[in-house]
This record gives sequence, C-alpha cells and structure tokens, in this order.
Amino acid sequence: MNCFVGVDIGTTNVKALAMSADLSRIVAHASSTVTTLTPEPGYAEQDPDEIWQALSRVMAEVSREVDADGSTITHVAFSSAMHSLLAMDVDGQPLSKAIVWSDNRAEAQADDLRKGPDKLGQFLYQQTGVPVHPMLPLCKLAWLRENDPRLLRRSAHVGSIKEFLWFRLTGTFEVDYSIATASGLFNATSRQWSEEAMQFAGVRPDQLSALVPTTHRRPLQSNTWTSALGLPVGVELLIGASDGCLANLGAGAVATGITTLTIGTSGAIRQTVRQPLRDPQGRLFCYILDEGYYVVGGPTNNGGNVLEWLSERFMRQETEAVLTQAEEVAAGADGLLFLPYLQGERAPLWDAHARGAYLHVDWQHTQAHFVRAALEGVLLNLLTINELLATKIGATRVIHANGGFAQSAFWVQMLADMAGVPVRLNASNESGAIGAILLTMKAVGLVKSLDEAAERVEFGVTFEPNASRHRLYRDVLRRFQEAIETVE
Repeated sequence: MNCFVGVDIGTTNVKALAMSADLSRIVAHASSTVTTLTPEPGYAEQDPDEIWQALSRVMAEVSREVDADGSTITHVAFSSAMHSLLAMDVDGQPLSKAIVWSDNRAEAQADDLRKGPDKLGQFLYQQTGVPVHPMLPLCKLAWLRENDPRLLRRSAHVGSIKEFLWFRLTGTFEVDYSIATASGLFNATSRQWSEEAMQFAGVRPDQLSALVPTTHRRPLQSNTWTSALGLPVGVELLIGASDGCLANLGAGAVATGITTLTIGTSGAIRQTVRQPLRDPQGRLFCYILDEGYYVVGGPTNNGGNVLEWLSERFMRQETEAVLTQAEEVAAGADGLLFLPYLQGERAPLWDAHARGAYLHVDWQHTQAHFVRAALEGVLLNLLTINELLATKIGATRVIHANGGFAQSAFWVQMLADMAGVPVRLNASNESGAIGAILLTMKAVGLVKSLDEAAERVEFGVTFEPNASRHRLYRDVLRRFQEAIETVE
C-alpha cells in the first residue's frame, strides 16, 4: 500500500506521520525534540544542524515502520513553523544559528518601522498581510544590517529553517508562498519579493530563495545528507506551507464559521477565507494556504509556555498536578485576572514590550486560584482576537481545537464555556502533518479541492458549552479587555 508522509517542523519538536493514501489508517509516527537556546535576554535561537538531525531521525524511524508494514512511501510533504531566519553560504551550510519566532532582539527595528513618520510599516502591512513585529525576518534582517553587517554581506542566502532543510533535500533554494508571506518581505499581490521591504531589511534579491506555490514538488536528491533518511529512490517531495495554515486544513477548518484554535508553546486563532483580508489597524495576519485559500487570524506568544512557567518556575510541580489544582476553583477564579504576557505579545496588542500581571488579588485567593486565572487568561486573550476576527468575517459557530492543550479535557471545556460554541477535537492531534498530507492529495489529483480534502478529516470528542458558565465568562472577558487597554 502507498503512504503519504506529513512532516511538521515545529519549535519544540520535529514530527513525521505516515498515512495510507486513502487516509484510512496511520501507518507510522515519530517525533524528536529540538532545543531552543537563549544566549542573551530576548534572544531565541536554534541550531539548524540539530534540526536536520531531528528530521533525519524521525524520517528514518517512519521509513522503518512503513517498510515493516509492507507499505511504500510515495510522497513527503512539509509543514513548518514561521518567522525563522538564518544565514547560509553558497552551499547551503549555515553561517549562523536560526533566529526563531520568539526572538525579540529586533524590537527597536520593529518600533522604527511601525511608528516611523514615513508610515512604511502600514504600507508594508498592506503589501504583505503580516503585522509589523520583531518576530518577522524583515525586522531580524534589519537588526543584522545594523548589528552584524559583515554576516549579512558574506551570506549567499538568508532564509528560514524550512529553506535550509529543503536545500539539503533537493539542492535548490526555494520557498513556498505561505512561509514567504510570514517573512514580511513578500508582496502577496504580485507574488514577488517586495522592493520596499528588501530595501528596509538591507537584503539583495539574489540572497532570497525562488518563490513557488505550496503545491510545488521536486524529487528527493541523492546525496550524503539524504542517505540517512531511509526514503526510497524516486520519492516525491511537496514543499507544503506554514504550520498555521496547514493546521487549519488538517483540522478540517476551511468553511465559513469554523474557527481553529491552537495552543502549543504559543497559540493562534484562525479562519480560512477565499479572498485576502487586511485589517485597517494592522492587527490580523493573512497567509496564503493555496490558490483561493487564505488563513486569517492572530497569534499569541503566550500559550502552553504559561503552563510551563506555572509548573516549573512558579510552583515547581508536575503539569498534571498544576492542572488538577485549577479544577478546584470555580469559573472566573473568584475575580482574579491574569494578563498572560510573559514574553511580550503579538495579537491583539502587537507590543513586544508588554508584560504579564495578576490583577485584583485578595486574601481569599489561593495557589489554585492563580493557576485557574492563568489558564483563563490564555483563552481570554485568544477570544479577544476572535472577537476582532468576527467583525471582519463573521461569527464563529464551532471551534476546532488542537495543539498540546487539547490533551486537557478541563482546559478544552473551559474554552467551550468561554466561547459559548461547541469545541471539536480531531481524532489525531497532528493537524499540521495531516494538513500537509491533505495538501498532497490535492496536488496529485486525489481530491479536486481543499474543501473536499477537509471532508476527509476525522473528529473525536465534542465539548458543549455550559450556559451559566458562559454568562459568567462574558463578564470576565469584558473585564479582561478593559484591563489590557492599560498594559505596559
């Protein structure tokens, strides 16, 4: 039996999922962790060679399992985290660590772009569809131009982790429209690199990869790097898209009114639309998934990392014990509010300087209250973004939830109660990898459209909202939104 493999290159893990070509069963799965380095405050970097080794491990393991099953891998497609940047030489060898999305070193450059009298930031948002923030490779390149110009000058290529991996796999420097959109350097209308963005970033066109659609395919190149993957000769590689876009597809969320909410280390809330969308105030992203499919929404820096902070640094307990404590407290945490801005914030504030806070603390509040308020704060922030989305494209009628938080029934039920709509979980939590496989099915003609592909997605449990708790949470959301207007 033929298999399709979806690879998800995330911030904390590289995963691979092999499914039968008819999607009737999962044949193999593998995962390998990746380390994020913080050499200085505000920095977040990863070793590209470590990521290549992680990819090699998961592909070799999946290949062995598929062989043992008596099946054959015919296609491999890629989902990848956005906003990474590294410098490479002419042979694709890294000249730097990869600066990842959570790195805030380019705060000053983002501030200059956003607040400059020439309004270049607003102009580029309209071109690119991505709000100005230090996460953008656009701003990271401007930081390099000012702080390490020698590295930028001697780099034959600058691009994302995905471009680095794709070069080793295929011998070509190419980037899909989806990852390119997230760079802040891509004119989404002309489908070309933006002259104005390149000038601001201090980068030449020849240093950037060739632009290709998300359904672009190439054969695996045979070389010393790829021999360790265990993939069969002739396997076809599909470049794929960004993790956010493919998570929507893999969650079966391409129809109007279906909202995807993802919480991993960070988080995002998104809908799929048929036409590009721009927010006049530049608060929402709009990424390309495929021709005629765009993913609109807002990302948060503060998702599962808040629970990690609570567990490891604040309470020094296991995550499960921390979640259990939160269940002891009633909805609304007896008035305690948490603003979850531990690592600055993207949507809805777009302020890298924002910081978190507990508000309305009083004598009755226990450690369990602090946990419940923190979990609620993460969701309240995401639902604030969702209200903004609703003003542009209509109300949510159902939420498809995925990411690490979906493993906690308590946290997912909290989301349903807050949102006041049903929350559905996928049968598999690997929505990015599944989205990559579904995109492959469309690319090779097994389905006619992404709408048809999304119909293949299977679901597990649905959480229904509790009406009384929803009424209480409407007031909590209002108080939260009033509080974040004063965040500094």
